[in-house]
Amino acid sequence: MDTNKISKTPKCVGVIMDGNRRWAKAKGLPTFEGHRRGHQRLKELVSWAKEAGIACVIVYAFSTENWNRSKEEVSYLMKLFRLVFQKELAEIKREGVRVICIGERERFSKDLQEMMDKAEKETEGGNGVTLVLALSYGGRAEVVAAARALARAALAPAEVTERVFEKFLWTAGLPDPDLIIRTGGEQRLSGFLPWQSVYSELFFTNTFWPDFGREEFNEILAAFARRERRHGK
Repeated sequence: MDTNKISKTPKCVGVIMDGNRRWAKAKGLPTFEGHRRGHQRLKELVSWAKEAGIACVIVYAFSTENWNRSKEEVSYLMKLFRLVFQKELAEIKREGVRVICIGERERFSKDLQEMMDKAEKETEGGNGVTLVLALSYGGRAEVVAAARALARAALAPAEVTERVFEKFLWTAGLPDPDLIIRTGGEQRLSGFLPWQSVYSELFFTNTFWPDFGREEFNEILAAFARRERRHGK
């Protein structure tokens, strides 16, 4: 077994799946088609991660700001989420994928909240890739929610350390991303995992998410393996 190869493989990868709408516009297609194709690409990403030996993938699926989009687009995205949780759960379980949802779950309809709960419970024993769906997620919202939970815990100031604080984050128990990829050309994190990404390696690509392929993913993993990660040392 090549231990050097193992050490160069990220344990956790974060992905900001950007460019669905611009992809559709460039091709003269409805915005909805961009999201549909983006969803198919996400399914492929999970298989690529499994092949590469990556244990956890965290994807920015729907931000807190995305609620401000048109009613038609938000409605379509909700239907897409229902499709994933209703019709694709059996396939997800067969693949051994564990699903975890993070974010402001209370902002979704009751039935979608129940679907998220069901997906988490029924895939809890999955021994494959852990797929973390950031839904109605915002980094500042997460930190505020953690601070409120910490206040309710009524700990003494001296008891509040970084390790204690991160237990109150939505990602508690999950690894920090070693690598974060953003597609679509923008070079910022847009509120994605601000606490967890402090030592993440960042890769930005101009490729729109629906066009992001296995070859480019593997090229990024190879580039990650060449980087020296000192974590401030």
